[in-house]
Amino acid sequence: MNRHLVSLAAFLFVSVATIGADNGGISAEMLGRLRSTYGNTPADKALRNAMAATSIDKIATNANGRAVTSSEMSHRVRSRGITDQKSSGRCWLFTGLNVLRSQMMARHDLPELKLSQSYNFFYDQLEKSNLFLQSVIETASEPMDNRRVQWLFQNPLSDGGQYTGLSDNIMKYGVVPAEVMEESFSANNTSRLRQLLSLKLREDGLSLRRMAASKAGKKAIAAETERMLGEIYRILALTIGTPPEEFEWTRRDSKGNVVDTRRYTPREFYQQYAGNDLKADYVMLMNDPTRPYHALYEIDLDRHSFDGQNWTYINLPMDEIKKIAIESIKDSTMMYFSCDVGKFFDRDRGLLDLDNYDYESLLGTSFSMDKADRIRTYASASSHAMTLVGVDLGADGSPRRWLVENSWGSGANDGHLVITDRWMDEYMFRLVVDRKYVPGKVLDVLKQKPVALPAWDPMFSPDQP
Repeated sequence: MNRHLVSLAAFLFVSVATIGADNGGISAEMLGRLRSTYGNTPADKALRNAMAATSIDKIATNANGRAVTSSEMSHRVRSRGITDQKSSGRCWLFTGLNVLRSQMMARHDLPELKLSQSYNFFYDQLEKSNLFLQSVIETASEPMDNRRVQWLFQNPLSDGGQYTGLSDNIMKYGVVPAEVMEESFSANNTSRLRQLLSLKLREDGLSLRRMAASKAGKKAIAAETERMLGEIYRILALTIGTPPEEFEWTRRDSKGNVVDTRRYTPREFYQQYAGNDLKADYVMLMNDPTRPYHALYEIDLDRHSFDGQNWTYINLPMDEIKKIAIESIKDSTMMYFSCDVGKFFDRDRGLLDLDNYDYESLLGTSFSMDKADRIRTYASASSHAMTLVGVDLGADGSPRRWLVENSWGSGANDGHLVITDRWMDEYMFRLVVDRKYVPGKVLDVLKQKPVALPAWDPMFSPDQP
């Protein structure tokens, strides 16, 4: 071998052997010690063989925790039919409309009512687009590496959302029956549309920043923003459909008899069949153990429209949230609810239970972070909205399990998920409840000046409902 190649090989050997010895890297010696921690015992080999072709969840399924968990509840609000959000992040919208239609059917003796998700989603995407563009104009004097500017361009638009976006949307645009504006492919499968809208908005945002840098006047920037929104409107109309300005609808009673046929605007329809103020009548509660309880918080830019309301919530301990939820369910009132649905979830049984999987025994380690530490480290946050409809109370009045109406179509428990109370403590985050069920001392928290939180807080990514 050429002596230069021999020297190079010797150099590389020494470098690999010594690198990391004193600079925090993994040295050859450390790697040897790490290898020795894996004994490759017969039990390890059996586990390796099993996991080579099988999911971790299948093997970690806890046989000792497979006791039948009933979906029967001591107190339950009757659901009005399971919906299906398909391949979209619109759980927040499905949940809100499910709560609303249940109220409308009960109040007016309607045999059936489905509300159009596409109608409100169209305006949600249009409003979010305007929120991004107006926020870009507001921050045009800041450099691109400013944290708020970075966040805006990282998150120009999403199909996820939360309750204040829902309430702002409905109070401004009303609602329509599902048959008036049906679901399109892009409404059910939002990924490509979201990517294209985001790409266009980023391009438009840069253009607006350049206009501001060139000292363009406010009128010129406003006119250009409106032109950009016109393009967004066209894209939405082509992919989702054009929202109706008015429509004809026939009302029937619970026996199917025709009551009347009228023409409505979407706002008139909402006022006629619902009419409640979704902003003033409801209170948003949160369980965030990383922050003081009995305090009011507001998250910057956590809204769906530029002139809308930021997510503002009261932070409460779980025991207080549960008492409020129980009072609502006992009075036959379902609630908007969100949680970290992907944790310890047995989809086949429709069960959220900490005992579903034993990852620790399988992998020979522990996962010991509590709820607060999981939030701080981005390991857990609200990921899905559903409708809280039931609770099973023990003889002492304490909750044993809960029931939510989901929006993933039919499945286990007729499209409902059962939640054990222990899981609820660890992975429930948000609840929206009629203020009449909220104690006065909790309502008094709303008088506080809210603590301002940034949009990039661990609890509030734009895709969290």
